Amino acid sequence: MDGLLVDTEGVWFEVETEVVTRLGGSWGPEHQEQLVGGSWDRTVSYMLQLTGADEDPALVGEWLIDGMVNRLSTGVVTMPGAKELLRALADEGIRTALVTSSLRVIADAVLKSVGREHFEVIVTADDVTLTKPDPEPYITAATLLGVDPPRCVVLEDSPNGVASATAAGCRVLAVPSLLPIAAAPGRLIMPSLVEVDPVLLRSMIS
Repeated sequence: MDGLLVDTEGVWFEVETEVVTRLGGSWGPEHQEQLVGGSWDRTVSYMLQLTGADEDPALVGEWLIDGMVNRLSTGVVTMPGAKELLRALADEGIRTALVTSSLRVIADAVLKSVGREHFEVIVTADDVTLTKPDPEPYITAATLLGVDPPRCVVLEDSPNGVASATAAGCRVLAVPSLLPIAAAPGRLIMPSLVEVDPVLLRSMIS
């Protein structure tokens, strides 16, 4: 979702900067890169470790949630080609799932702008025991869709997400955002979603 479907990495950076400043520390791009595609708990833990603040992790999490929801409530910017791809998939009856390491409340805020109807299944951090890079999120999505993972193509933008999908047994199309992603068997690297269409996705599992 973040960095692939919608351009929220900048929003995350603003909110993370505010929270870390509130904890008495400073935040830069090098810190955000440590968290791309990671879990919610890891984000909070990293911030507390970075600042050395003695604050309740649950409260820090609330600060993050409030900051994100407040900003996302004014709308989100979709990534180039994202809306067109979603429409093309729907036109051809291709079933889709949204798999994100964000919490359900964050995903819901994003989907108010993007459209919940685009996704038959939604898997968030609230729905799994282990988040990316563990394969559980993508295995869960495939199970809910009733499809074998090798018949699924996962679109990802982060190394953690790619690792999760690969471990689940899915094919992977990667559009790197903040961090580079290396080419590998069963993986296709693309510069953006503009160049992605149903024909290309089908070719990856044929």
